[in-house]
Amino acid sequence: MTDIRATAVEPVLDHATRAAAAAANAAGVAVRELTEIPELAGVVDLFATVWGRAGNPPVTVELLRAFTKAGNYVVGAFDGDRMVGGCVGFFHEPAGDALHSHIAGVSPAAMGRSVGFALKLHQRAWALGRGVSEIAWTFDPLVTRNAYFNLVKLAARPVEYLPNFYGPLSDAINGDEDSDRLLVRWALRDSCVAAAGSGGSTGAVAEDEIAKGAVVALGVADAGGPVPGPLDGAVSLVAVPRDIEELRMTDPASARRWRIAVREVLTGLTARGGRIDGFDRAGWYVVRRES
Repeated sequence: MTDIRATAVEPVLDHATRAAAAAANAAGVAVRELTEIPELAGVVDLFATVWGRAGNPPVTVELLRAFTKAGNYVVGAFDGDRMVGGCVGFFHEPAGDALHSHIAGVSPAAMGRSVGFALKLHQRAWALGRGVSEIAWTFDPLVTRNAYFNLVKLAARPVEYLPNFYGPLSDAINGDEDSDRLLVRWALRDSCVAAAGSGGSTGAVAEDEIAKGAVVALGVADAGGPVPGPLDGAVSLVAVPRDIEELRMTDPASARRWRIAVREVLTGLTARGGRIDGFDRAGWYVVRRES
């Protein structure tokens, strides 16, 4: 296994480049920029399959062609000649110093191989090579695996809760409920981000937080529904369901109750000076109140 721990004298970009190469090798893929129409069409088809939106794909060839011409980020992850992942981002204000990572997806056939991790580390190295210091993106706060991936595996930091950000999406992943999102920012030169890229990040442990006095601001009932609690703790735990995507298919009403409950509790805590500081893989956000 390649040692990709940063050294005290190694430039950030060099370490990021090595970490990206190691992640791609571990996932068994090659990640590269795309510019030609057939490959851009492959990204469109991949995303349409992942999101179940063949008639209304999340992106179009025309949009991707314009993005690449303008110098934005459009890449594919390839297993041999087969595209198994893709990621698209564009620059935003402040001009030239921040990238918005709009969408990333991995083929169902390649799930479990850390292809998404390889894509994000490639994106980090690509951005650092262009003088970009930060990448931002949004994700559904109810999807446990995405929360763990973004907050723990990548060490991105949530900065804003966005209710119904995209409006109704009505696809295989989001269902018909509101499209709430958490906006995260990824400080590319931060030591925690560099450590995460080397596989050195660890998630929060809810039991340890409770032992130190954390309160449960949103818990789980015996029947599986959300149970609101007090919002006055210095450290609060906020539960999310284990598999919201399955819940949307089997019990849409319960999924909507979870959406509203998580929205109300997280926005309530942040309005009181709280910040989301971690995530337990078992399905708990850790929110700490600023002193």
